[in-house]
Amino acid sequence: MRIHIATDHAGLEFSTQLQHHLAAAGHEVFDHGPVEYEPLDDYPAFCIRAAQAVVADQRAGVSALGVVFGGSGNGEQIAANKVEGVRAALVWNLSTAELAREHNDANVIAIGARQHTFDDVTRFIDRFIETPFSNDERHARRIAQIGAYEREGALVDGPGPRQVS
Repeated sequence: MRIHIATDHAGLEFSTQLQHHLAAAGHEVFDHGPVEYEPLDDYPAFCIRAAQAVVADQRAGVSALGVVFGGSGNGEQIAANKVEGVRAALVWNLSTAELAREHNDANVIAIGARQHTFDDVTRFIDRFIETPFSNDERHARRIAQIGAYEREGALVDGPGPRQVS
C-alpha cells in the first residue's frame, strides 16, 4: 500500500516516527512535508498535496491512503477534504478508524498529534489501513451522493428548510 503523509509542526515528530513504522510494515511511504520544525508553518499546502497524491494514485489504480496530522487534526482534515475525491475522516479511537473505512470508504485519516500517544496513533492508522470498505449498498449510495455534490453541486431531492418555533 502507498501511504501519503503530511503534517504541521505539531505532528512532525509523530510523522517521522510513523514513516519508519509504516515502511517497516512494508508500505511505500511519501512525505509531503514539512521537512523541518517551523512553529509558524502553514499546514494546508502540505495536507492538500498529500490528498492530491492519494486521489491521483487511486485514479491510476494504485492502492493508496493518506495520513494528515496536526495539533487537533481538525484543520488538516478540512484542508484534505477540499480536494475532489478525498474523504478525510478525523479519527480519535479504533472504532472511528475502522468505521471511517468500513462505512465511508475514507481515503485519508486525520489525527490530532497532541491528543494521543504515538502507540495509540499507530494502532488507529494500522486499523484504518487494514479495514476494507464494506461495499454495503447504503454506504456506496451515500458516498456517491457526496461525490455528485462535490463534482456537480447535485443533491438528492429532500425536504426544504422549515422554521421551527
